Amino acid sequence: MFRKVTYLTYIWSELAGGSRKFRTEFLQEWPTPGTGPYFDTTVPSNITGLVGKTVLLNCKVKNLGNRTVSWVRHRDIHLLTVGRYTYTSDQRFEAMHSPHTEEWTLRIRYAQRKDSGIYECQISTTPPIGHFVYLTIVGSTINLTCIVKYAPEPPPAVVWKHNRDDINFDSPRGGISLVTEKGILTTSRLLVQKAIASDSGLYTCEPSNANPASVRVHILNGEHPAAMHHGISTILSGPSLVAFVLSTILLFYHHSIRWKDFRLT
Repeated sequence: MFRKVTYLTYIWSELAGGSRKFRTEFLQEWPTPGTGPYFDTTVPSNITGLVGKTVLLNCKVKNLGNRTVSWVRHRDIHLLTVGRYTYTSDQRFEAMHSPHTEEWTLRIRYAQRKDSGIYECQISTTPPIGHFVYLTIVGSTINLTCIVKYAPEPPPAVVWKHNRDDINFDSPRGGISLVTEKGILTTSRLLVQKAIASDSGLYTCEPSNANPASVRVHILNGEHPAAMHHGISTILSGPSLVAFVLSTILLFYHHSIRWKDFRLT
């Protein structure tokens, strides 16, 4: 059961060509500390969460007085919470606040990728003042891209190995796919869905007309930053160039690494 609420967010809307445009007039200059409510800006404003897990967006307000604190989702200008009450039918969202504390938290259970975006912790001054929190929800996918440049012709084949064994794309594990696009610039992309600890190890891209390039991926389980990787750049000796791009999305980290091009001599 959700209570009805009257709430002013300074929303301006305009109908034009059948489409609706929204603009929100948000922030006045924050008041000088000690003269009214203000935000503790030491609280992290960039949050990364994992698909399916619980995410907490925190906001700390000083000198709140008799004002209220709300959470607004910018994507659809949706009022999610006011004080300790939740005003959305999506039961994954919940307001959290302990009496006599300065923390006002928005809890999101079973986070989804669509939850990524900007959220605003807002104080009911006139006009309202707000603090932005940027949320990114990531999955647990390993994305490895091998790029072959300057070859006299596209490689007839690109073989991928894990710990020096050929990767079996038909294994019972499932969730492993390969996309190779040949041309002047040949790219081969390996995707490993729902990465688990056993997916750690050395990954090698072996174009048939160039020497291989490798990268080592470590996957750590837990609720803390959990993706680490180390690149191993192979010395190449042939009429081609291989660049290795690693993009891992594991637990609470999204990393991108580019290996420098190694021109063959």
